[in-house]
Amino acid sequence: MKIIISGSLGNIGKPLTKIIIAAGHDVTVISSNVNRKAAIEDLGAHAAIGSVSDVAFLKETFTGTDAVFAMTPPNMGGSNVIRNTTDAGQAFATAINEAGVKRVVMLSSIGADLPVGNGPIAGLYNIENLYDALDDVAVTFLRAGFFYTNLYNDVPLIKGAGIIGANYPADLSMPLVHPVDIAEAAAEELQKTSIGKNIRYIISDVRKANEIAKVLGTAIGKPELPWVEFTDEQSLQGMIQAGLPEEFAGLYTEMGTGLRSGKITNDFHKSNSPVTGQVKLEAFAKEFAEKF
Repeated sequence: MKIIISGSLGNIGKPLTKIIIAAGHDVTVISSNVNRKAAIEDLGAHAAIGSVSDVAFLKETFTGTDAVFAMTPPNMGGSNVIRNTTDAGQAFATAINEAGVKRVVMLSSIGADLPVGNGPIAGLYNIENLYDALDDVAVTFLRAGFFYTNLYNDVPLIKGAGIIGANYPADLSMPLVHPVDIAEAAAEELQKTSIGKNIRYIISDVRKANEIAKVLGTAIGKPELPWVEFTDEQSLQGMIQAGLPEEFAGLYTEMGTGLRSGKITNDFHKSNSPVTGQVKLEAFAKEFAEKF
């Protein structure tokens, strides 16, 4: 098969590329960074250097391919985040349609069933709808849990204040996922025959916030590390003070509110989707400790 992977050689793209190449497929990796070209080719893949917002580039890259892993990066520019994310998704959808691609695996998220109240995930809701409207294209919406790797953002707080937390409570159950488990699931979906539009949740573990604090704390020699629930305002101001653009800080605060209310995880829990990921919290904690 000829398979296109977007997302460059990031936490998902690199392991996914290795899996697909090892399975004997012809792989092209999209990257906006020309400096990644050599690293992509060293893995045995072709490099397509260009913007994921460029329809002409995407159409040329997609033409003649059997399957596409579509990963729309969140816009970190600080303004018009949802619109810019949606526009990139529209570029993908247009190119997929015009190039005649028949199989797509889209990286989405828990909470992508909601149009509002889910922070930056609203952009993925919009993109799911764009892909859902594609005729004669089999699409799997790979709805991922909360990335373990997002917990690295809490390192300064742990080191500076001796706490970890967010604007949701310690007893909140969090569906978590490791990028490698996403790559494994994406590889499986890309290589199998599918019809219509399907949703697959990819979750590695489901743990309460206070368990996250205890397991990470134990791994870094701080077994009493507490989970602290912040107010929405404290969460917002903390992210702004840490250097996050105000609009994005607001969206992440809204996401925390949506998690606190349970609506972001509601569809996952209602679906009774199995937890299929292999990397449990304790295994990630070892990675966390090595980088702490």
